[in-house]
Amino acid sequence: MPEEKRGFTLRVRKKNKHMVLTSYLDFVMEKANELRRKNQDRLLYTNSRGGSLDSRGHPWESVPFKHPSTFDTLAMDPVKKAEIMADLLDFANGESFYQKTGRAWKRGYLLYGPPGTGKSSMIAAMANYLGYDIYDLELTEVNTNSELRKLLMKTSSKSIIVIEDIDCSINLTNRNKSSAVKKHSDDGGGANTITLSGLLNFTDGLWSCCGSERIFVFTTNHIEKLDPALLRSGRMDMHIHMSYCSFEALKILLRNYLGLEESGLGRETMEEMGRVIGAAEMTPADISEVLIKNRRDKNKAVSELSEALKLRAEKKNNNDNKVRLLNGNVVEEDEEQEKRALESCCDPLPGEKEEEINKNNNEDEGGDDDGKIE
Repeated sequence: MPEEKRGFTLRVRKKNKHMVLTSYLDFVMEKANELRRKNQDRLLYTNSRGGSLDSRGHPWESVPFKHPSTFDTLAMDPVKKAEIMADLLDFANGESFYQKTGRAWKRGYLLYGPPGTGKSSMIAAMANYLGYDIYDLELTEVNTNSELRKLLMKTSSKSIIVIEDIDCSINLTNRNKSSAVKKHSDDGGGANTITLSGLLNFTDGLWSCCGSERIFVFTTNHIEKLDPALLRSGRMDMHIHMSYCSFEALKILLRNYLGLEESGLGRETMEEMGRVIGAAEMTPADISEVLIKNRRDKNKAVSELSEALKLRAEKKNNNDNKVRLLNGNVVEEDEEQEKRALESCCDPLPGEKEEEINKNNNEDEGGDDDGKIE
């Protein structure tokens, strides 16, 4: 059946016509677009291999985005979570602010931390919260800076452009790797010649204003490997550390997987897990694995999780002690080697030592003759 369409007739006085046409109808259209965007299926795009076009002539291929992650289910400290949500909302509602300040309507987020701490879930939660599509940009499939620019120009407004594991991307962590790469960065060819400057030129250079209401999200497991140019102020607006599971995040996971609130668990159990979770350094993915495996038996799940936290904390403590002991032995060994070196410097040469021994023997023999009684 064809989709039912309904229309409304609005009658206003002539003196109110200007106000209705310039203010009210704009407000109605804005709200209608917002509702349409929230109700329609979001899409997850990925770039085609080597910049090839799909059947419709687009360089992006898409599938429906059905990831269920939300900020309610995200295992993260509630204070940090609220800060991120407020920042996203300010961005989405900030068109007039960006126009007034002369800034491109875009924002950059850097998610960093160990594997399994929820970086991908964070991106999905951001998309579901704002109702944005996601463009998952695979840089290894892009050969040149010009090809990258064409790809990014084909992204839509109200979207999140994601580059995961940017520290592993070609030529992005070392701008001085090869002068030849820089010289031919925009030439065609099979070799990947993308440079960091080519990417940054689109994220915050002149090309950044081509399109509006777009979010750039970079992720990395090793922030120390990134080029300082990527980390400087104004490039990535917000750095978000995705850390090991905290006690507050643990309570969210227990609620998500077992339906348990803090009041439903024993006080001693919660206090015990709260004491060791910081030292255990388990990621939300590690804890989720334990809970999923035992989700049919809540008591067993909590018991195994508590035991896993204690074992991990104990193992980490032992490893730390070994490192400290090893460092102490290294210091003692260095001191012993230094002592032996100093002693060897003060020892006489072999020939000098032999002459000294002979001299001492002669002196001893002479002394005996002088003291002999016949």
